[in-house]
This record gives sequence, C-alpha cells and structure tokens, in this order.
Amino acid sequence: MSQGNIRNFCIIAHIDHGKSTLADRFLEITKTVEMRDMKHGQMLDTMDIEQERGITIKLQPVRMDWKHDGKEYILNLIDTPGHVDFSYEVSRSLAACEGAILVVDATQGIEAQTLANCYLALEHNLEIIPVLNKIDLPSADVEKRAQEIEDALGIDKNDVIAISAKDGTNVEKVLERVVSVVPKPKETKNDDELKALIFDSVYDSYKGVVAFVRLMQGSVKKGDKVYLLNTKKQIDVIEVGYFRPKYEPAKILNSGEVGYIVTGLKTVREAKVGDTVWQKGTTKVEMNTAVPLDGYKKVKPFVFAGIYCTENDDFGVLREALEKLQINDSALTFEPENSSALGHGFRCGFLGLLHMEIVQERLEREYDMDLIITAPSVSYDVALKGGDVITISSPAELPDMATVDQIREPWVKVELLTPKEYVGAIMTLCTDKRGESKDMQYLDQNRVILSFEMPLASIVVDFYDQLKSVTSGYASMNYEYLENRAGDLVKLDILVADERVDALALIVHRKNAFYVGQDITKKLKDIIPKAQFAIPIQAAIGGKIVARETISAFRKDVTAKLYGGDVTRKNKLLNKQKKGKKRMKMMGKINMPQEAFLAVLKKDGK
Repeated sequence: MSQGNIRNFCIIAHIDHGKSTLADRFLEITKTVEMRDMKHGQMLDTMDIEQERGITIKLQPVRMDWKHDGKEYILNLIDTPGHVDFSYEVSRSLAACEGAILVVDATQGIEAQTLANCYLALEHNLEIIPVLNKIDLPSADVEKRAQEIEDALGIDKNDVIAISAKDGTNVEKVLERVVSVVPKPKETKNDDELKALIFDSVYDSYKGVVAFVRLMQGSVKKGDKVYLLNTKKQIDVIEVGYFRPKYEPAKILNSGEVGYIVTGLKTVREAKVGDTVWQKGTTKVEMNTAVPLDGYKKVKPFVFAGIYCTENDDFGVLREALEKLQINDSALTFEPENSSALGHGFRCGFLGLLHMEIVQERLEREYDMDLIITAPSVSYDVALKGGDVITISSPAELPDMATVDQIREPWVKVELLTPKEYVGAIMTLCTDKRGESKDMQYLDQNRVILSFEMPLASIVVDFYDQLKSVTSGYASMNYEYLENRAGDLVKLDILVADERVDALALIVHRKNAFYVGQDITKKLKDIIPKAQFAIPIQAAIGGKIVARETISAFRKDVTAKLYGGDVTRKNKLLNKQKKGKKRMKMMGKINMPQEAFLAVLKKDGK
C-alpha cells in the first residue's frame, strides 16, 4: 500500500478523560480486534495496575486497517500516557506521528496536563483533532467546553467533535476526520538509507528487547545489519512486524510505517527511546558521519528514595527484582546504600512520584516483597570551594559544609488550572512552598491558569494532595524542569537518643529549618514507642539543635509499698530508680517503626 494511505496519529489527554476507551472503539470499528476478544475495557492498557487505576502508564501502538469511501487506509495509533511523569515518552510518541486527537472530558473541561500535551503536539507541528468525550453524562456541557477549547487553544469550536467513547456515539466521525485532515507521511528521496526513530522499547521474555520504531526513510527487513547512532550499537535484525495490537511478523517495514524490530539486545538501556536506527552500506565508517534524527536525550531521574526490605535477608531478592524491572524500564536507576537504622538497601531514581508508586507497587505485587520506602528527595548540585561540582541524591552524601561553596537545587515551572474562587488558597499554598508567582490568565469567566516557579523539592512529597485539599479536588497541575539554582540550603539531621538517623535527614532552606524540624520531632514523639528510659528527639543543623521533643520513660511507682515514715525513704527509692534509668539509657537501643520514616513524607513544614 502506498504512503498516501498511511495515517500516523496519537491520542493525548489528561488522566481519566477516556482516551483508552476511545482507542477500544477504534479497534472495534476497524475490526482489528474481534468483539469476542474484547474481554475487558482498555485493551491497550495491558498492565494490571493500568486496569485497576484507570491510567495509561506505558504507551501502546496498534495498526488498524480501515475501508472508507472505497479506499483502504492503514491507521497507526499510539495511545500515550497522560501523567506528567511520562512526558518525555509522550514527546517521542508525538515525534512519530503527523496528527493528534486531543480528548477533553465534556464534564470537567480542559485540565493542566491537557494544555501541556497540546502545546507539545503543536511544537511538533501536528494536526490537532479536538474531541469532547463523555457527552452521555448528564453533567456534560458541550457548548461551554467547546468554547473553552477555542479560548485556550485557538481551535474553532465548530471543529470540535462531541462523542461518547463508552457508547460509541460519533466515534466513526473521528476516524473520518483523521483520514481527511492528518497529513500522509512525507516522501523521502534517499530511500537507500534507513532512518527510524525508536519511540519506545520493551523487554519480551521470548524475543529479548523489542524496539518500537517509526520509519522516516528507507526500509528494514529480517536479517539486516543496522546501527543505533547515539549508543553506537550494531544490531542483527531478528524479526520485524506490526502491532495488531499483539506482535504480527512481516517481511519488511517501509518508510512512513510504524512497527517493531526485534533487536536481540538484553536490556532496554541499549535501545533507548529517541535513538535512531540507521543503515547505509555495511561499514561503520559511514555511521560516524550519519546524522541522527532529532530529539534524543538521556532521561534524567528527578526524584530519589531509599528502598529497604523489612527483613535484611531479602536484600538479594530485592536486587534481583530491581534488575528485572530495569530491563523493561530504562528510566529506573538504583545503586546500593547502607543505613545504620534500616540496614542494606538501594537508592533509587524515578521520573516522579507516580513512577515511584508504580515501581513500589510492582515490587510488592510481582515479587511479594515487604518494603520500607524513605522520604523522596531530589538531586542537588554541590559546588565545592576547590571548584569541583558533585551531584548528590541523598542528604547523607552531602560533604562537610566547611568545604561547600553553594548548593544548587532543581527548580520547575508549575502550571495550575483552577476555578477562580480558589486562587487565594493556591497563592498561599505556593508561596508557603517558596513559589514565585509568574503569570495569571483567565481561560473564561470561571477558570484561571496560574504559573509559578518553585523548587522541585517543595512539590515532590505532598504538594499535589494539599492542592486537591484546598481546591476541593477541582485544580489540576503540570510541571516542567527549568534549571538548578543556588539557595541558602542546609542539611537538617534528625537525632534519636543522640544518634543520627541518616534515613531521616533532609536538605531544607535555612529559613524553614525550624518549622520542618519542629514538625518532624513532634510526629516522631507520637510514633516511636516508649522505652524504660527517656528518649530525646532532636533536629539539628551541624552542631546546633533547632528543635527538640522528649519521649518520657515508662515509670514504675516504686513508692507504692511505703506506708509512712520519713520523706528521705521516698527520695532514696526515687534516686535509686533514677540511676537505673541512666544505666539503661547508656545501653538501650531504640526500635524505629516504619511509620517513623513515613512521618517525614507528610511534613507540614513550609
């Protein structure tokens, strides 16, 4: 089939706006999947967690054949994740397409992530097809939401297609719009040179690493020797094919098509998203002069947390589980670390909090592990007085402050979309988190977009929960990394019974250290069980104590047997008890419950 009948497009939307349900209807209309095989909703959401949470975590491509007006079309659809943590994956998907269906919930309207993904699509010069979903619900307001789309994105409201993905209403009109307005793939002159963009890669237990590719020029078939231009790897192509949505082997993939290449590699780190598959001739000399496709970059984890087993004997099992997860998730990083309180574990890097939750849930489900996760933190650049700059992902790695010139923390641009009555509450929340207000725009009479620049550390823990709380669940947010900025940052140590607990240490702004320390010590006082001796809990910056609480000791009434006599008899018994408590304190050990490490997560400090 000619390139003129190929349409490559994706679906972008906020979480829970119905893009996976819409994809299901496409599969039914094009008869790509038979009705009897549609066992459950969200056919393209293949993971159990995706099914249960109703969110797309991993993008999923599918090839559909559709006859319309006497013509046969090949429709290559990529169902993309909706969460901000996976925005890089979304951007690579967009680079593999010529069009995007923008799905907006007719009951909720545009959300922050919808805007972010739409702007991303416009940057890639994609043809946008606006769709209002869930018109079957009583609270749907098509006219109002269509006007919102026009005001926010400049797309004529008359071009908006109102559908119900659940019932199938007007879904065929969306496919008709796809074939009429989405451009066909660009024809290239130099078809003896293969260039294909890897927009995703997964590990298959039978096939090894499978690279999901969009061919920009040339063709590839089984047995070809190809190269990855950025990682300089040579690959023997074991198999090529299409997604329907399962793997369907083919003889050849041609320019303009979307398909897969079985690479024979062992980990997805070797076939990274954004890399270019290339072939021209058979020599590596030509490879060094070849120009890769735009968009390749190494994915950098932003959020770090320690993962430990409740039983130290499970350390080897945890390592094996993380290695298996990393085979399929190149964004996950981990390295061993040791804590005096928690034993042996791993310092893991994630794209964001949702990514961390997904990894934790998969470890607990798929490998039956009982885990302790420390408070998430961000990475910092530390400029030393000698001129060197080191990157740390844990407060425990911070060198002696006498050798430190400055600490630079990551800042992000945060966009918040909210009803206007919550603007004051959001302003207060963001300024408390050291946010700097940059812009405020009204989408319509009731909805406002607020723009802030904030430290990433201020939003990685419980900012989203607090945002939902102060706005009764109506606000949505999106953020993107800006740069690392120097600040007056200090390491806040937590001491329990005069011993530093590395896993509880934090890097905070100096002006907030007292509030954060006070909050954590109070929470630890309520969580750590009493002992036979008094337990001091302190927050300290270097040698200076900034907050303190004391857990009182269990006390036996040693004077109960007295029935009179001189007061010195009573004092003698109390002093004897006091000396015993002192001896216990010198020898006693504190058992730290898991809740103590989670207390840092929900800090109310500024």
